[in-house]
Amino acid sequence: MVTMNDVAKQAGVSKSTVSNVFSKKRPISKEVSEHVLQVARQLNYKPNYFARSLTTRETRIIGLNMRGEKAKFSQFHLSLINGVLRQCYERGYRLLINTLAEKYANRVEFQSSDPVDGEILLDPIEKDPRIEECLEKNLPMVVIGRTAREYSAKVATVDNDNVEAAALVTEHLVGLGHRHILFLNAAKKRTVSIDREAGFQKIIRATYQDIDQPFIAYKAEEETAIDYGYERTLDMLRHNPAISAVIADTDKVALGVYKAAAELGRVIPDDLSVMAFSDEPVFLSEFSPALSSMKLNSELLGMEAANTLIDQIEADSPSVKRTTIATDLILRASTEKNKR
Repeated sequence: MVTMNDVAKQAGVSKSTVSNVFSKKRPISKEVSEHVLQVARQLNYKPNYFARSLTTRETRIIGLNMRGEKAKFSQFHLSLINGVLRQCYERGYRLLINTLAEKYANRVEFQSSDPVDGEILLDPIEKDPRIEECLEKNLPMVVIGRTAREYSAKVATVDNDNVEAAALVTEHLVGLGHRHILFLNAAKKRTVSIDREAGFQKIIRATYQDIDQPFIAYKAEEETAIDYGYERTLDMLRHNPAISAVIADTDKVALGVYKAAAELGRVIPDDLSVMAFSDEPVFLSEFSPALSSMKLNSELLGMEAANTLIDQIEADSPSVKRTTIATDLILRASTEKNKR
């Protein structure tokens, strides 16, 4: 196997010069660098990645830490990952995706330190141990979502305005004459769930003052999104037949709603209007009629998060940046005026 010593000998330079050409730890003239790289190519030399990372204390890897689910990703996650990957490609970084399931998160054997220069954290909760861990390690991070107020001066975020997005979705359904609306929300402890519930409640309570308790359900962390949408919709519609519209947390939850509606003989949108927080559904062919949604522009979320994180990693004095990505109401065939 060709070593750094072989390259140095063939190029007529010191081993430290070859090391600095690859690590860029110290400036080397353009002529010397090009000569060393040419010799390295001729000898088919590949630098030892792990040795280099120990020396430079950087890996040029960023992490994407997201809460795992045993079913495949929703379109939101796929588009977000595409956005992160695009910026990694442009700026010379690799991406490590961590989807460790909740049941393993607190087990010692899974708590090794990941080889990353910084992390993007998805699906935050109010008191998120992942944020605390990054702060303790002084590891650069960006959170996609809202953080607790105590972190606002310390942690960069990229997010939608989820209060406003939920209010607009609810307002649209209320404008179509829907009074009894089921909201299949995300897991209760997630900040996105708290914000969307606030937007939903704001419109319902302002429009229907006599409704004491709007219909809201919350996904369990270990529950798959499709099962959640299917089972909660079956249960809620059987016990509350007046429900004429459903707001789903994701396209996968909405797919469960469609399955439950078909089983109960509810025709969408004649008997049940359905909307979701989603970009183009990953199961597009399975949505008939086409699903109305609040587009979250998740690829832009991913691009901005990756850029913000890499800026932090490369800056001498990184700043805390907070970015809001716009949402768009996309109306298709799954919603119409309430006929009941």
